[in-house]
Amino acid sequence: MSPFEQFESSFHKHFTRNPNRRVFLGLDQDLGQLPDPSLSEAHACAAEANKLLRDIKDIDQTGLDFDQNIDLELAQLMLASEVHELTWVFNDRTRHQQLPEAGEEIGDPIFFMFANDPRPDGDRLQDITDRLKQVPDYLNAMIDRLDHPIDRWRTIELETLDGLPLLFDSVNNWAEHIQWADRDSLKSTAELATDAMKAYGQRLQEMPTERDFHLGDQPTRELVSLSGIELSLEQLHELATHFLAQNAMIIDGLHERLVERYDLALGTDVAGLQNQLNRHFRVQIEQDGLDSILGRYRTEQERILSFIDEQSLFPIPADQEMRILRTPSFMEPTIPAGAMEPPAPFRDGTRTSLVYLTLAESLLDEHTELSIPGMMLHEGIPGHHLHLATAAAHRSTIRRHMEATDQCEGWTTMLEDYLLDIGLMGDLTDEARFIAKREINRIGARVGIDLFFMTGDRTYLDVGIPCDISPDDPFEAAGNLLQAVTGFTPDRVQTELNWYSLERGVPLGYLTGNHLVWELKRDVAAAQKGALEGTDLDRCFHKVFLESGNMPVAFLRRVFEHNGLLASST
Repeated sequence: MSPFEQFESSFHKHFTRNPNRRVFLGLDQDLGQLPDPSLSEAHACAAEANKLLRDIKDIDQTGLDFDQNIDLELAQLMLASEVHELTWVFNDRTRHQQLPEAGEEIGDPIFFMFANDPRPDGDRLQDITDRLKQVPDYLNAMIDRLDHPIDRWRTIELETLDGLPLLFDSVNNWAEHIQWADRDSLKSTAELATDAMKAYGQRLQEMPTERDFHLGDQPTRELVSLSGIELSLEQLHELATHFLAQNAMIIDGLHERLVERYDLALGTDVAGLQNQLNRHFRVQIEQDGLDSILGRYRTEQERILSFIDEQSLFPIPADQEMRILRTPSFMEPTIPAGAMEPPAPFRDGTRTSLVYLTLAESLLDEHTELSIPGMMLHEGIPGHHLHLATAAAHRSTIRRHMEATDQCEGWTTMLEDYLLDIGLMGDLTDEARFIAKREINRIGARVGIDLFFMTGDRTYLDVGIPCDISPDDPFEAAGNLLQAVTGFTPDRVQTELNWYSLERGVPLGYLTGNHLVWELKRDVAAAQKGALEGTDLDRCFHKVFLESGNMPVAFLRRVFEHNGLLASST
């Protein structure tokens, strides 16, 4: 085994030490364990990551090929990012000491084993039962690690825990339906776990909390750099301001045309037009209630597939599947409208994604005949599902572990415009683009909010949008900006802010990726002018992008150079 292969093996072992991670990666060993939530485990994990960082320096990279050198750089980013997250201190405490995350850590893997695990029913149910048996001890360990949890994060945790008994009921019903031999043990274990969660919630409510969750300027710069983004915070803020201004011009032009087309009062503003279109294009609710919206999404996915198949625009793997589900109640606090659970990258067989849709009467304006196509192409094919199902089959172990928000979200947000440009919505292109541009304003606001939430510098919220960013409560100030640029319902605004606060550096990756992917596509088109153009160029770009695996866009640019599609920047 070469030094690179030895490192790759150690890297894989490190990033699979957590049993929850093994569930989502599609590995089968020891899945009946809950992770160790203790601070000692966090310290041990950081120490192991630091050792692997030292090991990289001992590898002679001159004998490695292009892909191996890329992989080592990606591994270095991932390991350094993990160390940063585990060790950085704010409020005189690490993130782990201030983040109660039992609801997510207990619920997400159980739901994944319930909904997206091809193993025999009995094996999955046994692993779930074993996990539930450990819940009381796990919750005690979680309480022991916490010191002044962040107040907003505590609220999210309590809301997540409230939804878990419904998940347990679903698992019990499954066991009863197949007459699993140990279903009585599962049921009693779930009851004990529920009691333990109630006691944990009470203890959590009694703990003193901290409201300030900002990291500060320097650690934010480090975090952004470790995500593979090569722009400064100031450049990111400028990018958001420019994007929102340009988007406003497009929205204004569409607004003028659509007010006339629908014979609306001349004084109808942008928000008023959005409300009118939402009502006009509201999805019809059938006898099965809100769940009928899921059927509308499935129908739309088939329509999009037919549209892109006509021109063979994207390479689509044969062995892939996407399931569209209603968001489980315990996940709703952090899924605003929709989300996607990607295929397990180390599982053999069909690459399966789960698309979650959050449905409620208050969220009907998020699911209309104009917005459903955008959501479906974003989350499904040719969006996240296609990208990540393809990446899950990449030969590189390191790339299958990689998560690159700018690449992932840059791809999907680029597609939202691209498919409208080539006629996906036909006569409703203006209407769909107006709604899409209002919706995509979120990625401009996200940059300002993400930078503010991380640094504590309120000036990042000033992205040229007239709104009140003065409230002392950071969530109120950020919510005012998000609502002003998107027109989101109040429930969606708050759910968006929940995950912005938790997933530091991820929200800003959407606009950054959108900018970088469009820039890459334009540069490839310029380099190939006269040689490869039009639909042929699109097909080539899509193929290289999808088949390169997961990596930040700055690295992807080097892959296009290596493939002769761009002039070398060195």
